[in-house]
Amino acid sequence: MIIQLKQDISDAQKDSLIAEVNQIGYKITEVKTQLGDYLVGIGKKDFDIRRIGKKEGIEDIHIVSDEYKLVSKKWKVKPTSIDLGDGIYIKDGDMAVIAGPCSIESEEQIRKVIAHLKENNIKMMRGGVFKPRSSPYAFRGLGIDGLKLWYDLAQEAGIKIVTEVMQVSQIEEMYPYVDIYQVGARNTQNFNLLDELGKVDKAVMIKRGISGTIEELLQSAEYVFSGGNEKLILCERGIRTYERASRNTLDLNAVPILKAKSHLPVIVDPSHGIGIRAYVPQMALSGVMSGADGIIYETHEIPEKAYSDGQQTLDFAQSSLLAEQIRKTFALRKTFALL
Repeated sequence: MIIQLKQDISDAQKDSLIAEVNQIGYKITEVKTQLGDYLVGIGKKDFDIRRIGKKEGIEDIHIVSDEYKLVSKKWKVKPTSIDLGDGIYIKDGDMAVIAGPCSIESEEQIRKVIAHLKENNIKMMRGGVFKPRSSPYAFRGLGIDGLKLWYDLAQEAGIKIVTEVMQVSQIEEMYPYVDIYQVGARNTQNFNLLDELGKVDKAVMIKRGISGTIEELLQSAEYVFSGGNEKLILCERGIRTYERASRNTLDLNAVPILKAKSHLPVIVDPSHGIGIRAYVPQMALSGVMSGADGIIYETHEIPEKAYSDGQQTLDFAQSSLLAEQIRKTFALRKTFALL
């Protein structure tokens, strides 16, 4: 169960409420977030909800059978909206476009990508400064100095930054320079990292694990929410299957399922999802029609010269066309929704 507490609840009222829930046989965990205070009750015994609902200091009470409770749509029907400031949102009923290179490489590259994004009215830029690479000899990013440089240029242009955090020790030093912390597929079940991201007041985008289930993705989000951070975004980026014709298998089934199960926004990453440049646009537009709240893809001036993932990266001309097609496809989707 989830008990929403009133803002003015007294300590005596809260203690009485917890004692009553414990008496029923439920274990209580208190969760304080940027937006509210909750008591999450875990137990299996049936009881009359009115026994708890009549207690003083309660805003609302919900029975949620899912293992993931706070991210479940069973208690919060209204979709969560992520406000990044300056009128930039990731939310239900809108289409966020996030684009940029796999890796941040240089000041010149950053400037060129930002100019491209501004030309196409794209307000969010992705890029990696700490890169988890399969080979220890591959380019692994410019680190915090690269992030600071990127931040200065992005701020000047009114662009929001989405970048991956790989370990707990990076969270604090990255905090002043990011708008969305990205949890990559390899770290989706790094529970120490998820716990610590629950303590920050910045948005967190969690990518689905390489072989992760939908349930596991929602449980990962639950870790962050239960730590105190409600600013969460789910990302379908493809899973590893037996198929070898593409880098991954983009599971677009996950989008409507996640939207039905959770109140959190869902975005699709077609670049990692298929891993082949020629097919990224088709999968991006399929993601739009599947009901996603946004698309995140990779773009570089000259993909063949990119330090990483050039084979799945669009050049600027392809990116401009895709950004236009995403918006047109989203408009078409909204037309269908009215039927």
